[in-house]
This record gives sequence, C-alpha cells and structure tokens, in this order.
Amino acid sequence: MNNNFILVLNCGSSSLKFSLINPETGTTLLLGLAERLLSEQAMIKIKHDGKKEQCPVPSPFDHESAILYLVAHLKKLTLVDCITAVGHRVVHGGEVYCQPTLIDDDVKTAIKNLARLAPLHNPANLTGIIAAETAFPTLPQVAIFDTAFHQTMPEKAYIYGIPYRLYTQHGIRRYGFHGTSHYFVAKQVAKMLNKPLAQCSFISAHLGNGCSVTAIKDGKSVDTSLGMTPQEGIMMGTRSGDVDPGIIFHLINQLNYSVDDVENMLNKQSGLLGVSGISNDCRTIETAYTEDHNQQAKLALEVFCYRIAKAIASYTASLITLDGIIFTGGIGENSDLIRDKILAQLSLLNFKTDKAANLAMRFGQSGLISTPDSRSAWVIATNEEWVIAEQTFQLLNQQQDF
Repeated sequence: MNNNFILVLNCGSSSLKFSLINPETGTTLLLGLAERLLSEQAMIKIKHDGKKEQCPVPSPFDHESAILYLVAHLKKLTLVDCITAVGHRVVHGGEVYCQPTLIDDDVKTAIKNLARLAPLHNPANLTGIIAAETAFPTLPQVAIFDTAFHQTMPEKAYIYGIPYRLYTQHGIRRYGFHGTSHYFVAKQVAKMLNKPLAQCSFISAHLGNGCSVTAIKDGKSVDTSLGMTPQEGIMMGTRSGDVDPGIIFHLINQLNYSVDDVENMLNKQSGLLGVSGISNDCRTIETAYTEDHNQQAKLALEVFCYRIAKAIASYTASLITLDGIIFTGGIGENSDLIRDKILAQLSLLNFKTDKAANLAMRFGQSGLISTPDSRSAWVIATNEEWVIAEQTFQLLNQQQDF
C-alpha cells in the first residue's frame, strides 16, 4: 500500500467529517462522519473498502472522543502507519492566512482570536486540531483556511461602504468562504480545457445549504458573494442572504424583536425554508413544486434562482473574458431544475442548456451541460477534502501549486 495518505479533518460545532486521502491521486481509502456530538443521539459512520458501518456511541461523545474512536478504527484496519500528516479545514483565517499553514502555538492562538469573526466555526476547528495533536503527536498538522482563496480580492471588492476605520481597527470587511471548493472546481475545468488555471476566468456557483458565487479571473478570486460572515450574498437554505439593513431596525424597533431573535431568524429561519414554509432541503421543495404544484414552493425556487442568476451576471463586471459558469455543491451538482432556471435567466449572456446533458448530470458526475452554440456551463463535483490533502502534502514537500 502507498504509505502517503493525509488524514483530513473537518470539525463542525457538533460534527466531525474525516477522510484518508492520497494527495496525489485523490484516492479515498476511508471516510466518515461523527454527528450529533455531545447529544444522546451521537453516531459515527465509517466507509472503507466498499463497506459502511454505523455505530451508536456512548454519551457524552465529543470531538476528542470521535477522533480517539477513529484512531482505534484505523489501528484495527492497520491504516495508521500510512498517515503522513493531518490536514484541517479551518473556516476563518482573516487577513493573516492566505496559504496552507503548519500549525504551531501561534497559529492556534490566531485561530482562537479569529473566532470573533466565525464564532460558530473556528472554536470547533480548534477543538479538532487540539484533539488531533493529542491523538497523533508525531504527525505534522496543517491548517487549510476556507477564506484563503479569496485573499486575492482587490480592495474595491472587499471594502464595505461604512467608515473605513471599522476595517482598519476591527477587520470589518468581506472575506468570502467556500474558497477550497471554488478553487477545486476551477482547477478541474482548467484541466478539461487543457489550459493553465492562471489563464482561465470563470464564475463559480457553490450551491448547497450554504451558497456562494465567486468571480475567478486568471485563476484567482476577484470577488465573491459571502462577506465578513457566511450570511451575506445570495439566498441559501436557511440564511436570508442580502437584505435591506433597515429591515433589522424595523424588526427591533417596530415589531419588538430582540437582537438574538433577528440573528436567529436571518440565519436559521430564512432562505429557502423561510420563503417556502416547507423545508430548507431543495429536493423537498422541488417535489412540492413539480408534483403538488405548491405555489409557495414555486416562489422559493424562483427567488433562489433569480438571485443566483443576478449575482452571476453582476460578476461579469469583474472579468475581461469568461470561459464559462461552473455549478457545484449539493444543489449545484444534483438539481437539473435549478441549473436550467439559472441558465435560462442568463440568456442575454448567451447561455443555453443542453437539456439531455443537464438532466443526466448528478450523483457525483462532472461535465458540460451547455449547447455547442452557448457559452460553456459545467457541473463539477467538488472535493474539498482532496484539496486539503493536496495542499497539506505540497506544503510539507515545499511544492507551491496553491
């Protein structure tokens, strides 16, 4: 067996995703998910060699317990010795980190301090790092920051129209997220075009429960829809995306909402869920629209697709040339209906959908979905874990391909 695998860890507030990946080929030897951590419903799922295991675990079961369980499982499968490093997804790197970074005490302190910009994500990421250091004390630990790809945005793209001192003194600016995903799919399409990424310009739409659109010029992010937090931009599963800030004042001053009520509503009760009144799951909403002719479900899909198309069209202002649009993420990869509606809204930019190709593109497939006389549109199955493994390997081997 090739003894050059990277263990990739992605810690959420109550979950841990993990993969054991060959960084050069993308081959995944093992993957899994520990979810509902710190609850009585905690569960760990592991897939290896085509076999799936689902195991309930004792309570309390936290991130450290999940990593220790994973280590024991890797030892049982005699896979521990093939791990050469651990790569961690870290959501917010602020302006400090724009490259993969070897983790030391200073980096951990910075991740902790940056929790003020990502209070739901960075603390969980740091918990996973500390637990992994305990479990793998001799292995290098590397942080791959979700914001890093967007650090090439020009100042005109990331500065808000508020007093400039709030940026200089408090770091209030647009940072962007999903950077690892946008980078991966752009790199994959560049390969399909047989062009260096540095000569390619795309607009990438990562559509899932969280959504973002990114303008990529000469292989670099020059604008993106998510801002200082993952709340800004296009409508998402439960997040509102852009709203008039005056709505917030109205809710507080006229409708007696508390600040916490507003935050909870905009983050957890809005988006597809809020407009449809049914679900944040696009599949459920599509079924309600196509089979039950639910008008509110129809409206949710129309608002969702229109706002995405509007964002895509606006980002052409960031580019000189456009090699095409890329769809990725759970919705972007699997919903032919959503893709078709978005491309139909962009007919002025000469996008036309190949109906058969679009219908066939789902479940991890990648390829072209536009007609020969159209600007190009692709569906690319994202693989953020492979990027984390690849960049971890490149950093440790002093290869600068990121």
